[in-house]
Formats: sequence, structure tokens, C-alpha cells
Amino acid sequence: MHEYYGIYCPVVTPFKADGSVDEDGLKSVIDFVLEKQKVTGLVPCGTTGESPALTEEEHVGVIRSAVKIAGGKVPVIAGSGTNCTGDTVRLTKWADEAGADAFLVVGPYYNKPSMEGMAAHYKAVANCTKKDVIIYNIPGRTSKNIEPKTILDIARANPNVVGLKDAAGSIDQTMEIIAGSRKLGKPFYVLAGDDQMTYPTLTLGGHGAISAVSHVVGAEMVEMARLAKQGKWEEAREIHFSILTVIKLLFLETNPAPVKAAMEMMGVIENDPLRLPLVPMTAAGREKLKAELKNLGKI
Repeated sequence: MHEYYGIYCPVVTPFKADGSVDEDGLKSVIDFVLEKQKVTGLVPCGTTGESPALTEEEHVGVIRSAVKIAGGKVPVIAGSGTNCTGDTVRLTKWADEAGADAFLVVGPYYNKPSMEGMAAHYKAVANCTKKDVIIYNIPGRTSKNIEPKTILDIARANPNVVGLKDAAGSIDQTMEIIAGSRKLGKPFYVLAGDDQMTYPTLTLGGHGAISAVSHVVGAEMVEMARLAKQGKWEEAREIHFSILTVIKLLFLETNPAPVKAAMEMMGVIENDPLRLPLVPMTAAGREKLKAELKNLGKI
């Protein structure tokens, strides 16, 4: 089992003008977040990577490319979740064969399973690999919250379920999970999935974040997490407040449109197309984001 402290980047999937995956752009993004932002690890094919818009072949291809580009320097946590358990198991096995170190598995969306269904889903995924599985709870997108008791029960029942990407938007729920995880008898890593909740999550005993904004302010996020681990809370808090405006602007419109716009403005990718039904950031939104990027010295 790996340790999951720090800031992990859910890398965008760049596309060419014709809509195909831009492999050169993907390498540019990964090189940038590793060399300039110093992120702890990579998470290809998550929400920010537009995974629902990728074919299975593209999905596995992006993971394989990320593993190759990372070259063993950092762990690669592959997004392999879908709303179909069979498809999730198949994708997880393929990602395993592609060299991923661990798997981020979103709660099934649209189907709205019961908590018993959630537990059965994650058991099936955990049983298909010996590598680490991280639960991804994002009810704002899936329409179904995975309750704290269920998360802890899943972790207790499956030795290789070792963490949570927590994007539930509830500080009460975060506290309940972190408190309960201390009684599991094994490490269980809680990573913020809402960027503005990274600092609060760290103060409660969380371990870091899977952070879309780490494309833009990754170095700051990494330093904040480092300071927090050392107990230097005031210094960490100053970083939190210094990047709060850009965090909000990077979610001004549907993720990953603002992140891709920022990557284009910063010269990391040549253009910022998304796959329908997602569309690029509006001109008005781009102007607001551009002003803050200039203010931070990013462009």
C-alpha cells in the first residue's frame, strides 16, 4: 500500500481541433504539473480529465500515456469508475495492466444505488485488483451521497480500499469519516475533492487533496500541505487565503473548462477544446480568470 499524503493532480485531457486526444498536449500538461507545480502524483481520467466523454480505448490510452510520462517519478492513480459495476471492473483491470499504481473509483452515477448497492459495487472492484482503491464521493455530480458509515464499512471490509476523495461538500461528513477512520485498524487517507476545502480538511486530520487547481497553483497547494503536516498552521492558512480567489474562478463555470482555459493562457496547451456536451469557458469568464492569473504572476 502506498501512502497518500500531498497534492495529486487530476490531469486534464487535451484535445486537438478535430476532437481527438492530443498526446503531445497531455505530455506538456504532465511535464508542467510535475516540474513546475511539483505535485505529489497524477490522476488521469477523473472528472477533470473528462472521463465520461472518452471511449474505453481512449481512456486506457490516456492512463497508459500518463504512466509512461510519469516514468515512476510519482504514483499514478487511474480514474476507472463508471456507473456500471461490470464496466468499472473491466476498466480497472485494463488500467492495472497499463501500469497504474492505484484506482480512483467514483460512486455510480445516475443509477442511484442504495448503500447496500454501493458496498457491493466497491467490493467487486476491490476484488478485481490487488492494488489500492480510493473511493470518490461527489454527490453533486452522481446525485447519490455515499454515507459516512458506508464509506467506513467498505474500507473495513476491503483491505485494499485505502482512501477517499471527499467532494461531498459537508464538513460534518468529513469530520465523521476522519474520526471513524481512526478505528479501522489500518491507514485510511482522506483527500479533499473540493479545492477550497483542502485547508479545512488538513486541519481536521486529512491528508491532502486531489486538486483540479493544482494545474495552476499546485506549487502553492503542495507547500500548504507541507506546512500543515509540520503543524505550521498560520503559514498554511496564509497560502489558503492567497489562492482562494483563483480557486473560486477556476470553478466559475463547469470544470474543466476554466482549468483548460488557464492552461491555454499559461502556454501549457495550444487550445482549450472540450468534448460536447461541455463547451469552453465564456469570454466573460475568461476575462475574470485572466485578470487573476495576471495578479498572481501566472501569465
